[in-house]
Amino acid sequence: MFQRKIYDRLLDWKAHSSREKALLIEGARRIGKSTIAEAFGRNEYKSCLLIDFNDASDVVRSAFERYLNDLDTFFMILQTEYNVTLYPGESLVIFDEVQQFPKARQSVKKLVKDGRYDYIETGSLISIKENVKDISIPSEERTIRMYPMDFEEFCAALGENKMLEYIRGCFAKLVPLEDDLHHKAMMLFKQYILVGGMPQSVAKYLENNRSFIEADIEKRDILELYRNDIHKADVQYRSRIASVFEQIPAFLSLHEKRVRLSNIEEKSSYPAYEDTFGWLKESMMVNECFNCNDPNVGLSLNEDRTYIKCYMGDTGLLISHAFSPSEIADGELYKRILHDDLSINEGMIFENAIAQCLSANGYRLFFYTRYNEDKHRNDIEIDFLISNGSKTKPMIFPIEVKSAKRYTTTSLDRFMDVFGKRVGRAYIIHTKNLSVKGKIVCIPCYMTMCL
Repeated sequence: MFQRKIYDRLLDWKAHSSREKALLIEGARRIGKSTIAEAFGRNEYKSCLLIDFNDASDVVRSAFERYLNDLDTFFMILQTEYNVTLYPGESLVIFDEVQQFPKARQSVKKLVKDGRYDYIETGSLISIKENVKDISIPSEERTIRMYPMDFEEFCAALGENKMLEYIRGCFAKLVPLEDDLHHKAMMLFKQYILVGGMPQSVAKYLENNRSFIEADIEKRDILELYRNDIHKADVQYRSRIASVFEQIPAFLSLHEKRVRLSNIEEKSSYPAYEDTFGWLKESMMVNECFNCNDPNVGLSLNEDRTYIKCYMGDTGLLISHAFSPSEIADGELYKRILHDDLSINEGMIFENAIAQCLSANGYRLFFYTRYNEDKHRNDIEIDFLISNGSKTKPMIFPIEVKSAKRYTTTSLDRFMDVFGKRVGRAYIIHTKNLSVKGKIVCIPCYMTMCL
């Protein structure tokens, strides 16, 4: 099992809230929810009982239907069926893939109130939301979101914890890395881009002598799983979800990287696609990024949902989604990415990776554009906006992503001129080492984890 940051949040829940609330781990398919929950149960409790509702027996399902008013019998059935002894105050019960059996989720209210054991639920978020029509959602439930492995977790899997400490130290002091170590850190980030953060893909990469090909095979299996999930969506918007999902690489290849609904359906508008984007967001297959037409601390208060970018939730999956198996098999694609030679596609991949890093750090994604009527084009384009969230000293932080070695800062300079009083610090995220130019801090992409 890989080292995952969410483990510390599980420890905090166990120490402070497990007697009052069950914990629901939400997330996309195949990001390691079940693995982390079971490892936590084995490590932190005297015993752990896991019920996988994908294959739970009729006896187990029947226990939820018949014996919730007789919990002594209910727990006796579970212990007998799974051959696990439960100890009051010292055992964890896991409802894995709980979306497959909503009755179990509804039972959480009574089980938590009973107080004998702790409870963790896991499941695919979109499936959970779609399967609650006939049950009451328990208030005795706390939710946390889990994402694919971030860059730090990927480096830890490669045994590069000392490198992570060094990167964080340099960021704190705003000093560049030593040149050779900068090149090593960039190579690590490029590996992360190519492999991605899906644990099974990372495992295949490491088990097969760092084989990008083996990682790609695993990623394509996950993409097929996602397509199968889309086919199970509500028939009213299923085809639109499929259309948007399949065209994500094409949208991200455009200069502005914005979703153009006219490319999908003539004379279409955002309201007609609201359920489509809602489904993709809840599935956590994608990271949405909305235009903020008045950059301020309350970014979501000024979002324009008719202008949207749709990044893949995992950049490794984007690589496999965007390129055919034949383009992957000869290894040329990997060579070009590792040697910074992909032109417009490199910009697409690079920006998606930064979106993934910011999402993993807990940020909702926003961008900013200003249309110049005289020039008949956008004269300011800011890739991402984040806020410090402070009510006493509110500040926003514009971020420009630059994959090319040569670039201009025209948009960022104009943004600073217009909104300078609101800006705490501006960032350029690029492939070069760290440098500071006034209020603009230029950081290498691997330092995005520090924001």
